[in-house]
Amino acid sequence: MTTNATQIPSQTPRLLRIGDLARLTGKTVRAIHLYEELGLLQPASRTSGGFRLYEQGAVERVRWIGLFHGMGFSLQEMRELVHAWWDAGLGPEAMSHLRSLFKRKLEDTREAVRRSQHLESELAAGLSYLEACRVCAAPASTAKGCVGCQQDHGMEQAPALVAGLKSASPGRGPRRSHPVFVSVEEIQ
Repeated sequence: MTTNATQIPSQTPRLLRIGDLARLTGKTVRAIHLYEELGLLQPASRTSGGFRLYEQGAVERVRWIGLFHGMGFSLQEMRELVHAWWDAGLGPEAMSHLRSLFKRKLEDTREAVRRSQHLESELAAGLSYLEACRVCAAPASTAKGCVGCQQDHGMEQAPALVAGLKSASPGRGPRRSHPVFVSVEEIQ
């Protein structure tokens, strides 16, 4: 039997089943179904048995979805972005919408960074304050010893995260003389 050496290889791209796409992207089949339901991803075709088949470019599309999701974009925001892009028709209009979305996300991200920096500062101050508790001169119950602690913690007052615990009663045990609620202003 001889083979034809001049035979042209098939130019038809290999299509991926949904399970293959899920495996290649690290997503679940359900996630890919959801992307399709939201209009973020479209199968290239279906088999005669109804199985979804995706082009190789779907791998990059799912990675794009993951990238946007990792940056804090919700699936709904991505859906709106995709629809606005295709509905715009003209490049400048599409780019304008994309710019406004990116500006809003950048503002949200900067605010989240500010909140995280504040939390970092509060946690560091709390840890610094609590270091003195390792060598407490008068170990006692939290109700008696910690609330009126006289130990030098190296700071004028307890940081907000610690002060809130020391000042609030969870409602268990005998009624305490300290206030149940403390305003944020009092502990900042």
